[in-house]
Amino acid sequence: MLTMKDIKREGDPILTEQAKEIELPATDEEKQILRDMQQFLINSQDPETASKYELRSGIGIAAPQIGIGKRMIAVHVTDHRGTLYSYGLMNPKIISHSVEKTFLDGGEGCLSVDREVPGAVPRFARITVKGIDAEGETVKVRLKGLPSIVVQHEIDHLDGIMFYDRINNEEASELSPLNR
Repeated sequence: MLTMKDIKREGDPILTEQAKEIELPATDEEKQILRDMQQFLINSQDPETASKYELRSGIGIAAPQIGIGKRMIAVHVTDHRGTLYSYGLMNPKIISHSVEKTFLDGGEGCLSVDREVPGAVPRFARITVKGIDAEGETVKVRLKGLPSIVVQHEIDHLDGIMFYDRINNEEASELSPLNR
């Protein structure tokens, strides 16, 4: 089971490196890592489990955050309507996105960052992402709102980009914040 001890913190070099594509078909070990990442998010959102294991609540995680330089992300997040988006994806790619951008009014947070970093992070309002799940199936999903922002944040981790590298209050001043 993944815990906060497994999470790499800012300053760790792996967080600024480009993660490597996973050669398909994925190994059983890679599939299990992806499942473990998703289970960490589920555990972190369960008050009893989170308290027992001292987990910070997370809605997304990328493999570099657990010290693995491979292109894998997991998200477990609900949108403003209460719809759950729970995916583990290998080699995720944004294949299309809106021209419109948005940002989280309260800024973004990160399991790898143990401090508050104020500032707006402009993100595409809508994206279509494609990847491979733990069963080896191709997944293609259209996202908007918070799920879209979370996936963009996690894919940034695969490219060695931290959310605060994208803070742009000037650009955000011309955008509408995300209506949750």
